[in-house]
Amino acid sequence: MAEFDLLIVGGGINGAGIARDAAGRGLRVLLVEQDDLANYTSSSSTKLIHGGLRYLEYGEIALVRESLIERERLLAMAPHIIWPLRFVLPQSQSPRPAWMVRAGLFLYDHIGGRRKLPGTGTIDLSSDPMGEGLKDGGKAFVYSDCWVEDSRLTVLNAMDAALSGADIRTRTRLVAAREEEGRWAATLEDERGTSEVRAAMLVNAAGPWVDDILRKLGRARNDRGVRLVKGSHIVVPRLYDGDHAFMLQNPDRRIVFAIPYEHDYTLIGTTDQPWEGPPGRAGISEEETHYLCDTANRYFGRSIAPEDVRWSYAGIRPLYDDHAADASAVTRDYVLDLDAGGERDERKGRAPMLSIFGGKITTYRRLAEHALQQIAPFFPRMGRAWTAGITLPGGEMAGGDFHAFLGGLISRFPGFPRPFLHRLARAYGTRAELVLGEAASIAALGEDFGGTLSRREVDYLVEHEWARTAEDILWRRSKIGLHADEGVAERIGSYLSGRRSGNGNG
Repeated sequence: MAEFDLLIVGGGINGAGIARDAAGRGLRVLLVEQDDLANYTSSSSTKLIHGGLRYLEYGEIALVRESLIERERLLAMAPHIIWPLRFVLPQSQSPRPAWMVRAGLFLYDHIGGRRKLPGTGTIDLSSDPMGEGLKDGGKAFVYSDCWVEDSRLTVLNAMDAALSGADIRTRTRLVAAREEEGRWAATLEDERGTSEVRAAMLVNAAGPWVDDILRKLGRARNDRGVRLVKGSHIVVPRLYDGDHAFMLQNPDRRIVFAIPYEHDYTLIGTTDQPWEGPPGRAGISEEETHYLCDTANRYFGRSIAPEDVRWSYAGIRPLYDDHAADASAVTRDYVLDLDAGGERDERKGRAPMLSIFGGKITTYRRLAEHALQQIAPFFPRMGRAWTAGITLPGGEMAGGDFHAFLGGLISRFPGFPRPFLHRLARAYGTRAELVLGEAASIAALGEDFGGTLSRREVDYLVEHEWARTAEDILWRRSKIGLHADEGVAERIGSYLSGRRSGNGNG
């Protein structure tokens, strides 16, 4: 039976981040994910690395400060998948007075030790180019945050964990686990059947399923739990020119972002609705679609309707249940629950288990550090914290300068179209050359499945990034699914089936 120090259940951003940190400290790590990495919540965010300006309104200053500190750290760690973004905050329809917004932005600029990103400014939308496309002019604030390819961030953390020795198993489900002499004996199931492993500690990073895991293992508690909130987004043809985003304030005081997306589109979201059903795949409701369209129509001159939506996605956020009445006000902070038993606790001697409640993508690295602090007493030979300032795979660019790196890539591969190299550079960073190899043209990369996706790239994603299906490739490792024709998924699926059966050409 294989032996591990940590058995991590859940391949979202928190599980992958903990696996990376723990493996880098010398622990023997096994991560299991029942589906694909970032299959649910971690690929369904608004795709921002941000402090959370609106959280200041709920008094979560400590969370905002930690998030702002992490914002610039993550930007340096992965400059290919994270980049700065300016946000325009119009005041023409704001339910909040300008002085209140300005005070919040002053805190936002100063409590996180901002160094690289520009600070807040004020513009007149009637004359500034950033106001083009809006119905109304007037005063607006402009501030900074960052964009992130969320599902790729999760994959890169899992990749770095594997490079440090972690065992990453996707499409692998925890069937059961029992305690044996203070350790866990777990039964896992994948497409080949069941297997048994042993681990000194179990880390429950199952996101929306965290309560299900606790109940399955007989560790459920009444004094804390997870509160499921659905957030939905729509993607529509581009509503305005420019690389800036908008923070739109609604009369109900909720916030909706409008963000440039995949060159030709605008991403609009998110909603906040309580989720009462079991965890799983979520879809946007008709009510949410109308809400987001109405929000956009309140601000932009180009009107949109539900039939203009080119794509939508929804995710269930597993927030820590702090009993807030409004789903929008539920804390995005995280809580770590270590169940190990104490000296006066009848549970003393039980197999230790750490459960992760809540969290947001921006603070995943700090969450992982705090998780390792919690479990350090159980592993006295474990190494020290190390992830701050250490780049993720593909992020090893001189000075974190993506544009300089892209220029070098274009010089080294003159036979490829610039937009194609830009896409590869954004997806893979310095590892783009592993995809390109010695090829001198796109034709040399093998079969073109559509959307500039080559056989060489598909092989890379299978061999290095745990991609198993066309959906993994088209919607989580990339967003090529938004651009490609309908036959691409079928062609990729056929190729992957042949590859698994040994009949493929890759």
